[in-house]
Amino acid sequence: MQISLSKENRPIVIASLFVGVILIAGTAYTLSTTGTAPLLSVNYLLQQLQTGSFLGICAAGMMMVILLGHIDLSIPWTLTAAAMTATAVGGDLAIPTALGVGVCVGLLNGIGVAWLRIPSMIFTLGVDTVLRGLMVAQTGGFAPQDRATPVMLFLAKERIFGVPAAILVWAAVSIVIATLLTRTGFGRSLYATGAREGAAYLSGIRTRWVIVGAFVTSGLCAAIAGVLLTGYSAKAYQGMGNAFLLPAIAAVVLGGTHILGGKGRYVGTLVGVILIVLLNSVLSIMQMPEAGRQIIYGAVIIGMLLVYGRNQRVTS
Repeated sequence: MQISLSKENRPIVIASLFVGVILIAGTAYTLSTTGTAPLLSVNYLLQQLQTGSFLGICAAGMMMVILLGHIDLSIPWTLTAAAMTATAVGGDLAIPTALGVGVCVGLLNGIGVAWLRIPSMIFTLGVDTVLRGLMVAQTGGFAPQDRATPVMLFLAKERIFGVPAAILVWAAVSIVIATLLTRTGFGRSLYATGAREGAAYLSGIRTRWVIVGAFVTSGLCAAIAGVLLTGYSAKAYQGMGNAFLLPAIAAVVLGGTHILGGKGRYVGTLVGVILIVLLNSVLSIMQMPEAGRQIIYGAVIIGMLLVYGRNQRVTS
């Protein structure tokens, strides 16, 4: 029993230890240079989690797809297309329009992977390229002049009882995802399909619809992140989702979700997101040049994967 528990929780424990190391190192650096410790400030941490909520929501959707052994490379321009379309429509229909874009893209990805049997890496990359072309055509290649709606601004920037609304949205998405994975038949089917799709199909699971459901969830999460990011930036702009793809994948994998599917816990993804957010925060405080940030960022990811990556196996 102890060995099984250790194997299940090892990636989460290691990621949590890295979070502690980052906090200690960042605090020691700021105390030695400025005499202050912003990383120990509740308000500062809330600000970091507020901006990290965009990544957290993208990672939540990405985890659903990775649990199947697939990947969703259309997240950057799903986020962007949802945001730009929403601001173009404006008014009360802005957010429903953004969510509708996310659902439609997810359906397209799911059908392409589940029914057409095209590898998810290829199909979603193609969809991402199509979305980019559509948005360039919509704007004529120029930055859109449309602005975020008041509701978007509220969700991204305002606070409710002292907590940024964006964090509360992230928390709500997290509760839904965690409930889906642990309390529903869809979640059990997701793990079974990711572990071995053929066996899941023979056991009566409608694996194609499970795949579609995972991609729809990913598209919907990307759209929600797009709504929040638009409110935070006060407008939508081309390429606004490009910075979230690789960190979202990294957060999921660092949290212990098996890249080949069938294994992973959502709490691990949460810890992975927090790790990446704090690492970026510390590197910003240190005024690290971009080249140095990329080197350190990549070294941390590789180091963690070397620590526990070899112990991961696909459930047979």
